Amino acid sequence: MKVPLGFGAELRRLREAANMTLDEVSKEVSYSKGHLCKVERGNKRPTQVLARRCDALFKTGGRLAHMLDTPKPTDARRAQGRREVLATGAGSLVAAAMGGRGGGPWTGYPALPTAALFHDQLQQMRMLGQASAPAALLAPLGTQVSTITRMATQSSGSARSELLVIAARFAEYAGWMAQEAGRVAEALDWTAQAVELARAGGDTDLADYALVRRALIALYNNDAQETVELVEQAQRDGVPPRIRGLATQRAAQGHALAGDESACLNELDRARTLLAKDDARDNGPVLGPTQVPDLVSMVTGWCLHDLGRHREAAEILDRECLRISPHAVRTRVRYGLRRALAHSASGEIEHACEVARELLMFTDLAPSATIRTDVGQLDRELRRFRSHPAVRELRPGLAHAMADH
Repeated sequence: MKVPLGFGAELRRLREAANMTLDEVSKEVSYSKGHLCKVERGNKRPTQVLARRCDALFKTGGRLAHMLDTPKPTDARRAQGRREVLATGAGSLVAAAMGGRGGGPWTGYPALPTAALFHDQLQQMRMLGQASAPAALLAPLGTQVSTITRMATQSSGSARSELLVIAARFAEYAGWMAQEAGRVAEALDWTAQAVELARAGGDTDLADYALVRRALIALYNNDAQETVELVEQAQRDGVPPRIRGLATQRAAQGHALAGDESACLNELDRARTLLAKDDARDNGPVLGPTQVPDLVSMVTGWCLHDLGRHREAAEILDRECLRISPHAVRTRVRYGLRRALAHSASGEIEHACEVARELLMFTDLAPSATIRTDVGQLDRELRRFRSHPAVRELRPGLAHAMADH
């Protein structure tokens, strides 16, 4: 694998400018002295993880990580890609429903099921999604979207609008389950369908939240620039505070991935202010995570880990993970793995393995593509300590959790 020109020399320059030895840097970034020596000499390719930790140590604003970046698509190609995603499937559900049998108001029944009933069903589906295979939920979610959409087209007035909006929320959750199942293209398609349905029902806010959802895919692809760019529109004035808060929080994660600590912390402060306002205009199911009592604090821990402040991250994640509801299995595993990563990066290998061991027993109960990504990251982190007894004991469980069952 090609070693980036100049990386090792720049790392050595920064180390010597800070008057630090390889031993001292090794302890701070949790990489061996021998590994760092090979990187400085250009004999070993550095990873993004090492680059971000060195950026945090030497306060370079992400310069080392940028040296490892691969070329990104041009702005024109990005814009074209976004237009294609939004066009995917556009009109299919509403058009299909309008073309179905019966074009007038619903007849033959004493009353239509109310949107409130479907709100309850969606909440039940979301709870079920915390402890079941996401792919298994896609078929019933799709059926429900089609059923509610057809009912909406055979209704009128406010009943029609309310049904279209709740159908959009089912479609949005289907997009999340598709992403969790590792079906990214299907996730983007469901998200586009959700935006279309919401607009047909008079709700323009879901289009902004869709950008937050798509930014999560970019974040898991380690694309910091795309993560931040996607949520820019959703941060404008006029967007409901909750969606703006979630967008600002996602931007903070993008800045953390890029090593921009100042921008990250500023966005986290803004996110806390926005999310504290609560959006009184949103009468439907709450958008975004609902299983984390203090989402901004949890994401702060997530960001601090990416910024190389691992001990602080571990302290926050230790506290916040204990506050997650016991039934929210997938949420507990996702943030718990980030907690294990922070402890491992802090040099607390045995404790990191202990935290991970408690979580791995739940990965079969709540399989997830994003969780497999997190497990893979933890496996790569611990692989450097493969001779440690706790790591040797844990690695078979990590391998099992990474398998696509």
